[in-house]
Amino acid sequence: MREEAFLRRLREELDEGGLRGSFLVRDLDSGEEIGIEPDLEFSTASLVKVPLATAVLERVRRGELDPARQVLLTPGVDVVPGPTGISRFRHPVSIAVEDLLYLSMAVSDNAASEALFALTPPAEVAGLLKELGLDGITIRNTLRHLRDTPEAHLAPADAHLAQRLAIEAGTEGRGHSVPQLDVTRASAGSARAYADLLQELWRPRTLDAGTAERVRGLMAANTLRQRLAPDFASDAARWSSKTGTLLNLRHEIGVVEHDGGGAYAVAALTESRVAAIVQPEAEALMGAVARRLRDRLRAARA
Repeated sequence: MREEAFLRRLREELDEGGLRGSFLVRDLDSGEEIGIEPDLEFSTASLVKVPLATAVLERVRRGELDPARQVLLTPGVDVVPGPTGISRFRHPVSIAVEDLLYLSMAVSDNAASEALFALTPPAEVAGLLKELGLDGITIRNTLRHLRDTPEAHLAPADAHLAQRLAIEAGTEGRGHSVPQLDVTRASAGSARAYADLLQELWRPRTLDAGTAERVRGLMAANTLRQRLAPDFASDAARWSSKTGTLLNLRHEIGVVEHDGGGAYAVAALTESRVAAIVQPEAEALMGAVARRLRDRLRAARA
């Protein structure tokens, strides 16, 4: 099948499943790539935790931040809501910066990430991206702002109303009446922009190699593996990634490294037209599309 027809079929499958997405798969060694709307911007939700971790670890390397520094967090005062980690704690906890990094990346802990943003604010994270020449990712907000959506103010039985608002209140220019979904007000990026970040982390040119290695290790420790991992992880392949989820947005970026050679950056950012919180079919479709893009690129390499 010709590439144009191949990509058209994948776009049709996404549309049939209620999804629109920005996808890009890149061979990290040759630079060859294939994608679907790779420059389409989305609010990136928890994907911001990857540049955040990169900035924090670079500050540690430069001696600006002690990784053993203890941070005291008190539920109801310092802790932002979230489904995992410290966000679920009921009692005050003192935890080291280095351990906050693990929680932020491995279980996408919003409270840990908010504490890291308090030490390295969005403007500093954005500054590091600029130093690295990564201009396609914007970092505007912390996790506290990100979680204050209409869904947070509704009873669980009414959460579908927030999903409906997320689906219907956007504009053609990627603006949105929900500020967390508006690419001009929220932290945002495209599949290409995040593939560029993965390229720098796995094949660093400007970023310190030690910092890049530490971030790769944190991404390898990610325990949220229901989205793309089923299509990429195996006994013969290592999958390292980070997810991002907000209202009708479901994202994941990662790198698959094959034992037999070859490493591919994979970025999949999607929005759903289905007003449901739990959508395993959408996540399976994301993975299937990303896998077929990788397979197409890998076949061309063989």
